[in-house]
Amino acid sequence: MRAFRNRLSLLPALPVLVIAAVVLGDLADGAGTSWLPLLAAGPAVAATTNGPRGVLCVGLLAGVLGVTLGDRDGVPGPELAAGLSALAAVTLTSCLASALRGRRERVLDAVRSVAETAQHALLSPVPATVGPFQVAVRYSAAAAEARIGGDLYALIPTPYGVRLIVGDVRGKGLPAVGTAALVLGVFREAAYDEPDLLAVVDRIERSLARNLGADDFVTAVVAGYPKPGQLEVVNCGHAPPLLVTSAGALVSVEPTHPAPPLGLRALTGHTPDLQVLTFTDGDQLLLYTDGVTEARDRGRAFYPLHEGLARHACDEPARTLDALHEELLTHVGGRLHDDAALLLIRKPTVRDVVVPEPSAPGAVSSGATASEGAVTRPTARSM
Repeated sequence: MRAFRNRLSLLPALPVLVIAAVVLGDLADGAGTSWLPLLAAGPAVAATTNGPRGVLCVGLLAGVLGVTLGDRDGVPGPELAAGLSALAAVTLTSCLASALRGRRERVLDAVRSVAETAQHALLSPVPATVGPFQVAVRYSAAAAEARIGGDLYALIPTPYGVRLIVGDVRGKGLPAVGTAALVLGVFREAAYDEPDLLAVVDRIERSLARNLGADDFVTAVVAGYPKPGQLEVVNCGHAPPLLVTSAGALVSVEPTHPAPPLGLRALTGHTPDLQVLTFTDGDQLLLYTDGVTEARDRGRAFYPLHEGLARHACDEPARTLDALHEELLTHVGGRLHDDAALLLIRKPTVRDVVVPEPSAPGAVSSGATASEGAVTRPTARSM
Protein backbone atom coordinates (compact mmCIF):
# COMPACT_ATOMS: atom_id res chain seq x y z
CA MET A 1 0.00 0.00 0.00
CA ARG A 2 2.84 2.38 0.82
CA ALA A 3 4.51 1.62 -2.51
CA PHE A 4 1.23 2.33 -4.32
CA ARG A 5 0.90 5.69 -2.56
CA ASN A 6 4.49 6.55 -3.50
CA ARG A 7 3.65 5.88 -7.15
CA LEU A 8 0.59 8.12 -6.93
CA SER A 9 2.72 10.95 -5.51
CA LEU A 10 4.89 10.84 -8.66
CA LEU A 11 1.97 11.29 -11.08
CA PRO A 12 2.10 15.13 -11.17
CA ALA A 13 5.70 14.89 -12.42
CA LEU A 14 4.76 12.51 -15.26
CA PRO A 15 4.18 15.26 -17.89
CA VAL A 16 7.66 16.68 -17.25
CA LEU A 17 9.12 13.20 -17.69
CA VAL A 18 7.26 12.85 -21.00
CA ILE A 19 8.69 16.16 -22.25
CA ALA A 20 12.16 15.16 -21.05
CA ALA A 21 11.89 11.90 -23.00
CA VAL A 22 10.91 13.82 -26.17
CA VAL A 23 13.87 16.21 -25.77
CA LEU A 24 16.30 13.36 -25.19
CA GLY A 25 14.94 11.55 -28.23
CA ASP A 26 15.42 14.65 -30.37
CA LEU A 27 18.95 15.21 -29.10
CA ALA A 28 19.87 11.57 -29.67
CA ASP A 29 18.45 11.50 -33.20
CA GLY A 30 21.29 11.95 -35.59
CA ALA A 31 19.08 12.15 -38.66
CA GLY A 32 18.01 15.72 -37.97
CA THR A 33 14.33 14.82 -37.64
CA SER A 34 12.36 17.26 -35.47
CA TRP A 35 10.40 15.77 -32.58
CA LEU A 36 8.55 19.05 -32.03
CA PRO A 37 4.98 17.65 -32.54
CA LEU A 38 5.50 15.11 -29.75
CA LEU A 39 5.91 17.88 -27.17
CA ALA A 40 2.11 18.27 -27.20
CA ALA A 41 1.95 14.98 -25.26
CA GLY A 42 3.19 16.86 -22.16
CA PRO A 43 0.17 19.13 -21.59
CA ALA A 44 -2.18 16.35 -22.73
CA VAL A 45 -0.86 14.06 -19.99
CA ALA A 46 -0.87 16.95 -17.50
CA ALA A 47 -4.64 17.28 -17.96
CA THR A 48 -5.07 13.90 -16.25
CA THR A 49 -2.73 14.55 -13.32
CA ASN A 50 -2.53 18.31 -12.72
CA GLY A 51 -4.79 21.31 -12.34
CA PRO A 52 -5.18 24.02 -15.00
CA ARG A 53 -2.23 25.99 -13.62
CA GLY A 54 0.00 22.93 -13.82
CA VAL A 55 -1.12 22.28 -17.40
CA LEU A 56 -0.22 25.87 -18.37
CA CYS A 57 3.22 25.52 -16.81
CA VAL A 58 3.84 22.29 -18.68
CA GLY A 59 2.63 23.92 -21.92
CA LEU A 60 4.97 26.90 -21.46
CA LEU A 61 7.88 24.54 -20.76
CA ALA A 62 7.05 22.56 -23.88
CA GLY A 63 6.82 25.79 -25.92
CA VAL A 64 10.24 27.06 -24.78
CA LEU A 65 11.84 23.70 -25.49
CA GLY A 66 10.01 23.54 -28.84
CA VAL A 67 11.55 26.84 -29.94
CA THR A 68 14.99 25.64 -28.82
CA LEU A 69 14.68 22.30 -30.62
CA GLY A 70 13.25 23.94 -33.73
CA ASP A 71 16.20 26.31 -33.93
CA ARG A 72 18.65 23.42 -33.36
CA ASP A 73 17.06 21.22 -36.01
CA GLY A 74 16.73 24.07 -38.52
CA VAL A 75 12.97 23.81 -38.76
CA PRO A 76 11.57 26.39 -41.22
CA GLY A 77 9.77 29.33 -39.63
CA PRO A 78 6.26 28.51 -40.98
CA GLU A 79 6.56 24.87 -39.88
CA LEU A 80 7.81 25.90 -36.44
CA ALA A 81 4.94 28.39 -36.05
CA ALA A 82 2.42 25.71 -37.03
CA GLY A 83 3.91 23.29 -34.50
CA LEU A 84 3.85 25.86 -31.70
CA SER A 85 0.26 26.83 -32.59
CA ALA A 86 -0.78 23.18 -32.33
CA LEU A 87 1.03 22.96 -29.00
CA ALA A 88 -0.80 26.06 -27.74
CA ALA A 89 -4.16 24.63 -28.86
CA VAL A 90 -3.48 21.32 -27.08
CA THR A 91 -2.43 23.21 -23.96
CA LEU A 92 -5.61 25.32 -23.84
CA THR A 93 -7.81 22.29 -24.52
CA SER A 94 -6.00 20.37 -21.80
CA CYS A 95 -6.56 23.25 -19.36
CA LEU A 96 -10.30 23.03 -20.02
CA ALA A 97 -10.26 19.24 -19.59
CA SER A 98 -8.31 19.60 -16.34
CA ALA A 99 -10.80 22.13 -14.98
CA LEU A 100 -13.74 19.86 -15.85
CA ARG A 101 -12.00 16.88 -14.26
CA GLY A 102 -11.41 18.87 -11.09
CA ARG A 103 -15.07 19.88 -10.98
CA ARG A 104 -16.20 16.26 -11.35
CA GLU A 105 -13.83 15.19 -8.60
CA ARG A 106 -15.27 17.82 -6.25
CA VAL A 107 -18.80 16.66 -7.03
CA LEU A 108 -17.76 13.06 -6.42
CA ASP A 109 -16.18 14.02 -3.10
CA ALA A 110 -19.43 15.71 -2.08
CA VAL A 111 -21.42 12.63 -3.07
CA ARG A 112 -19.05 10.42 -1.11
CA SER A 113 -19.46 12.66 1.90
CA VAL A 114 -23.25 12.36 1.68
CA ALA A 115 -22.95 8.59 1.26
CA GLU A 116 -20.70 8.42 4.32
CA THR A 117 -23.28 10.35 6.34
CA ALA A 118 -26.04 8.07 5.06
CA GLN A 119 -24.02 5.02 6.02
CA HIS A 120 -23.53 6.25 9.58
CA ALA A 121 -27.27 6.97 9.81
CA LEU A 122 -28.30 3.63 8.33
CA LEU A 123 -25.51 1.31 9.45
CA SER A 124 -24.37 2.84 12.70
CA PRO A 125 -20.79 1.97 13.67
CA VAL A 126 -20.73 -0.95 16.09
CA PRO A 127 -18.40 -0.55 19.10
CA ALA A 128 -15.88 -3.24 20.00
CA THR A 129 -18.01 -4.27 22.98
CA VAL A 130 -21.80 -4.31 23.25
CA GLY A 131 -23.26 -5.57 26.50
CA PRO A 132 -21.41 -8.77 27.42
CA PHE A 133 -20.07 -9.34 23.90
CA GLN A 134 -16.94 -8.55 21.94
CA VAL A 135 -18.13 -7.49 18.47
CA ALA A 136 -16.65 -6.98 15.02
CA VAL A 137 -18.31 -6.03 11.71
CA ARG A 138 -17.04 -5.92 8.14
CA TYR A 139 -19.20 -4.60 5.30
CA SER A 140 -18.51 -4.13 1.60
CA ALA A 141 -20.93 -2.68 -0.96
CA ALA A 142 -20.67 -4.09 -4.48
CA ALA A 143 -21.71 -0.88 -6.28
CA ALA A 144 -18.78 1.18 -7.50
CA GLU A 145 -17.92 4.11 -5.21
CA ALA A 146 -20.75 3.04 -2.85
CA ARG A 147 -20.59 2.95 0.93
CA ILE A 148 -23.96 1.29 1.48
CA GLY A 149 -26.03 -1.32 -0.31
CA GLY A 150 -28.76 -3.90 0.22
CA ASP A 151 -27.18 -5.76 3.14
CA LEU A 152 -28.04 -4.64 6.65
CA TYR A 153 -26.97 -5.22 10.22
CA ALA A 154 -27.59 -3.77 13.67
CA LEU A 155 -26.65 -4.76 17.21
CA ILE A 156 -28.18 -2.89 20.15
CA PRO A 157 -28.57 -3.34 23.91
CA THR A 158 -32.22 -3.35 25.03
CA PRO A 159 -34.14 -3.89 28.28
CA TYR A 160 -34.48 -7.52 27.15
CA GLY A 161 -30.82 -8.11 26.47
CA VAL A 162 -28.62 -7.50 23.45
CA ARG A 163 -30.44 -7.99 20.16
CA LEU A 164 -29.05 -8.08 16.66
CA ILE A 165 -30.08 -8.53 13.04
CA VAL A 166 -28.23 -9.35 9.84
CA GLY A 167 -30.20 -9.30 6.59
CA ASP A 168 -30.07 -9.17 2.83
CA VAL A 169 -32.54 -7.21 0.70
CA ARG A 170 -33.53 -8.62 -2.67
CA GLY A 171 -31.98 -6.48 -5.39
CA LYS A 172 -29.33 -3.74 -5.38
CA GLY A 173 -29.01 0.00 -5.66
CA LEU A 174 -31.16 2.73 -4.12
CA PRO A 175 -34.38 0.64 -3.84
CA ALA A 176 -32.50 -1.95 -1.80
CA VAL A 177 -31.02 0.79 0.40
CA GLY A 178 -34.51 2.15 1.06
CA THR A 179 -35.79 -1.27 2.09
CA ALA A 180 -32.77 -1.83 4.33
CA ALA A 181 -33.46 1.50 6.04
CA LEU A 182 -37.08 0.46 6.61
CA VAL A 183 -36.11 -2.88 8.17
CA LEU A 184 -33.49 -1.34 10.44
CA GLY A 185 -35.84 1.42 11.59
CA VAL A 186 -38.56 -1.06 12.55
CA PHE A 187 -36.06 -3.41 14.19
CA ARG A 188 -34.49 -0.71 16.35
CA GLU A 189 -37.87 0.41 17.60
CA ALA A 190 -39.39 -3.05 18.10
CA ALA A 191 -36.28 -4.42 19.80
CA TYR A 192 -36.80 -1.93 22.62
CA ASP A 193 -40.57 -2.37 22.82
CA GLU A 194 -41.19 -6.11 22.47
CA PRO A 195 -40.21 -8.55 25.25
CA ASP A 196 -40.59 -11.50 22.84
CA LEU A 197 -38.10 -11.84 19.99
CA LEU A 198 -40.75 -13.38 17.72
CA ALA A 199 -42.85 -10.25 18.27
CA VAL A 200 -39.94 -8.18 16.96
CA VAL A 201 -39.88 -10.30 13.81
CA ASP A 202 -43.68 -9.97 13.46
CA ARG A 203 -43.40 -6.16 13.61
CA ILE A 204 -40.86 -6.19 10.78
CA GLU A 205 -43.02 -8.60 8.77
CA ARG A 206 -46.11 -6.41 9.07
CA SER A 207 -44.20 -3.29 8.07
CA LEU A 208 -42.70 -4.94 4.99
CA ALA A 209 -46.08 -6.39 3.98
CA ARG A 210 -47.44 -2.84 3.83
CA ASN A 211 -44.50 -1.27 2.01
CA LEU A 212 -42.88 -3.85 -0.28
CA GLY A 213 -43.86 -4.94 -3.76
CA ALA A 214 -45.13 -8.42 -4.51
CA ASP A 215 -41.70 -9.65 -5.62
CA ASP A 216 -39.64 -7.98 -2.91
CA PHE A 217 -38.43 -9.63 0.26
CA VAL A 218 -35.66 -9.60 2.86
CA THR A 219 -33.82 -12.61 4.24
CA ALA A 220 -32.68 -12.09 7.83
CA VAL A 221 -31.47 -13.64 11.05
CA VAL A 222 -32.66 -11.95 14.24
CA ALA A 223 -30.98 -12.97 17.51
CA GLY A 224 -31.23 -12.03 21.16
CA TYR A 225 -29.41 -12.72 24.41
CA PRO A 226 -32.18 -12.56 27.04
CA LYS A 227 -30.21 -14.13 29.89
CA PRO A 228 -26.70 -15.47 30.54
CA GLY A 229 -25.85 -18.64 28.66
CA GLN A 230 -28.88 -18.49 26.35
CA LEU A 231 -29.03 -17.17 22.79
CA GLU A 232 -32.29 -16.94 20.85
CA VAL A 233 -32.22 -17.13 17.04
CA VAL A 234 -34.99 -16.56 14.48
CA ASN A 235 -34.06 -17.39 10.88
CA CYS A 236 -36.22 -16.00 8.08
CA GLY A 237 -34.90 -17.59 4.91
CA HIS A 238 -31.33 -16.49 5.58
CA ALA A 239 -28.01 -18.30 5.50
CA PRO A 240 -27.49 -20.24 8.76
CA PRO A 241 -25.16 -18.61 11.31
CA LEU A 242 -21.94 -20.37 12.25
CA LEU A 243 -21.34 -21.17 15.92
CA VAL A 244 -17.79 -21.59 17.18
CA THR A 245 -17.78 -23.17 20.61
CA SER A 246 -15.16 -22.54 23.28
CA ALA A 247 -13.89 -26.08 22.61
CA GLY A 248 -13.18 -25.18 18.98
CA ALA A 249 -16.11 -27.00 17.37
CA LEU A 250 -17.69 -25.28 14.36
CA VAL A 251 -21.45 -25.80 13.95
CA SER A 252 -23.86 -24.49 11.32
CA VAL A 253 -27.05 -23.33 13.07
CA GLU A 254 -29.64 -24.68 10.64
CA PRO A 255 -33.26 -23.64 11.32
CA THR A 256 -35.36 -26.42 12.84
CA HIS A 257 -38.41 -25.30 10.82
CA PRO A 258 -37.41 -23.27 7.73
CA ALA A 259 -39.40 -20.05 7.40
CA PRO A 260 -39.87 -17.76 4.39
CA PRO A 261 -38.02 -14.46 4.05
CA LEU A 262 -39.53 -11.35 5.59
CA GLY A 263 -42.28 -9.95 3.40
CA LEU A 264 -43.41 -13.33 2.01
CA ARG A 265 -45.19 -14.87 5.01
CA ALA A 266 -48.63 -14.13 3.59
CA LEU A 267 -47.82 -16.25 0.51
CA THR A 268 -46.81 -19.34 2.47
CA GLY A 269 -48.55 -19.13 5.81
CA HIS A 270 -45.43 -20.45 7.56
CA THR A 271 -44.23 -18.64 10.67
CA PRO A 272 -40.62 -18.70 11.92
CA ASP A 273 -39.54 -20.71 14.95
CA LEU A 274 -37.53 -19.50 17.93
CA GLN A 275 -34.36 -21.54 18.39
CA VAL A 276 -32.62 -21.45 21.75
CA LEU A 277 -28.87 -22.09 21.75
CA THR A 278 -26.45 -22.53 24.60
CA PHE A 279 -24.01 -19.64 24.39
CA THR A 280 -21.41 -19.56 27.14
CA ASP A 281 -18.00 -18.01 27.78
CA GLY A 282 -15.67 -18.38 24.82
CA ASP A 283 -18.44 -19.12 22.29
CA GLN A 284 -18.69 -17.11 19.08
CA LEU A 285 -21.46 -16.61 16.51
CA LEU A 286 -20.83 -15.44 12.95
CA LEU A 287 -23.70 -13.98 10.94
CA TYR A 288 -23.17 -13.16 7.27
CA THR A 289 -24.92 -12.53 3.96
CA ASP A 290 -24.82 -14.53 0.73
CA GLY A 291 -22.42 -12.02 -0.78
CA VAL A 292 -19.78 -13.86 1.24
CA THR A 293 -20.71 -17.49 0.58
CA GLU A 294 -21.62 -16.91 -3.09
CA ALA A 295 -18.43 -15.01 -3.94
CA ARG A 296 -16.67 -16.87 -6.77
CA ASP A 297 -13.09 -17.06 -7.92
CA ARG A 298 -11.97 -17.24 -11.56
CA GLY A 299 -12.77 -20.94 -11.60
CA ARG A 300 -16.36 -20.14 -10.48
CA ALA A 301 -15.76 -21.83 -7.12
CA PHE A 302 -17.60 -20.40 -4.09
CA TYR A 303 -15.71 -18.98 -1.16
CA PRO A 304 -15.53 -21.69 1.57
CA LEU A 305 -16.57 -19.64 4.59
CA HIS A 306 -16.81 -22.65 6.87
CA GLU A 307 -13.20 -23.61 6.21
CA GLY A 308 -12.06 -20.00 6.35
CA LEU A 309 -13.61 -19.46 9.77
CA ALA A 310 -12.05 -22.70 11.03
CA ARG A 311 -8.63 -21.39 9.92
CA HIS A 312 -8.89 -17.87 11.27
CA ALA A 313 -11.10 -18.04 14.37
CA CYS A 314 -9.35 -16.61 17.42
CA ASP A 315 -10.15 -14.74 20.61
CA GLU A 316 -10.19 -11.37 18.81
CA PRO A 317 -13.30 -10.93 16.62
CA ALA A 318 -11.78 -7.97 14.76
CA ARG A 319 -8.70 -9.96 13.83
CA THR A 320 -10.83 -12.92 12.76
CA LEU A 321 -12.94 -10.79 10.42
CA ASP A 322 -9.89 -8.95 9.07
CA ALA A 323 -8.42 -12.29 8.02
CA LEU A 324 -11.71 -13.53 6.56
CA HIS A 325 -12.32 -10.30 4.63
CA GLU A 326 -8.80 -10.24 3.21
CA GLU A 327 -9.08 -13.90 2.19
CA LEU A 328 -12.48 -13.21 0.60
CA LEU A 329 -11.11 -10.36 -1.51
CA THR A 330 -8.17 -12.52 -2.57
CA HIS A 331 -10.59 -15.29 -3.54
CA VAL A 332 -12.59 -13.01 -5.88
CA GLY A 333 -9.56 -11.22 -7.27
CA GLY A 334 -9.92 -7.92 -5.43
CA ARG A 335 -13.52 -6.82 -6.01
CA LEU A 336 -16.82 -8.25 -4.80
CA HIS A 337 -19.76 -8.46 -7.18
CA ASP A 338 -22.40 -8.46 -4.46
CA ASP A 339 -22.87 -6.71 -1.13
CA ALA A 340 -21.22 -8.65 1.69
CA ALA A 341 -21.61 -8.33 5.46
CA LEU A 342 -19.95 -10.18 8.33
CA LEU A 343 -20.89 -9.75 12.00
CA LEU A 344 -19.13 -11.73 14.72
CA ILE A 345 -19.96 -11.74 18.42
CA ARG A 346 -17.97 -13.46 21.16
CA LYS A 347 -18.70 -14.03 24.83
CA PRO A 348 -15.40 -13.36 26.66
CA THR A 349 -14.06 -15.91 29.09
CA VAL A 350 -13.12 -15.18 32.69
CA ARG A 351 -9.42 -15.08 31.81
CA ASP A 352 -10.14 -12.36 29.21
CA VAL A 353 -11.27 -10.03 31.99
CA VAL A 354 -8.69 -7.58 33.24
CA VAL A 355 -9.03 -6.56 36.87
CA PRO A 356 -7.23 -3.25 37.53
CA GLU A 357 -4.33 -3.34 39.95
CA PRO A 358 -5.02 -1.86 43.39
CA SER A 359 -4.30 1.85 43.58
CA ALA A 360 -1.71 3.23 45.90
CA PRO A 361 -3.01 4.37 49.32
CA GLY A 362 -4.75 7.70 48.97
CA ALA A 363 -4.77 7.57 45.17
CA VAL A 364 -7.99 7.83 43.21
CA SER A 365 -8.44 5.03 40.69
CA SER A 366 -10.07 5.82 37.36
CA GLY A 367 -10.44 2.16 36.34
CA ALA A 368 -13.44 -0.05 36.97
CA THR A 369 -13.35 -2.64 39.70
CA ALA A 370 -14.42 -6.21 39.13
CA SER A 371 -17.82 -5.49 40.64
CA GLU A 372 -18.30 -2.33 38.58
CA GLY A 373 -17.82 -3.95 35.20
CA ALA A 374 -14.45 -5.18 34.08
CA VAL A 375 -12.69 -4.15 30.92
CA THR A 376 -12.20 -6.90 28.37
CA ARG A 377 -8.94 -7.46 26.59
CA PRO A 378 -8.94 -10.39 24.17
CA THR A 379 -5.96 -12.68 23.96
CA ALA A 380 -4.44 -14.10 20.79
CA ARG A 381 -5.18 -17.77 21.45
CA SER A 382 -6.18 -19.56 18.24
CA MET A 383 -9.33 -21.61 18.23
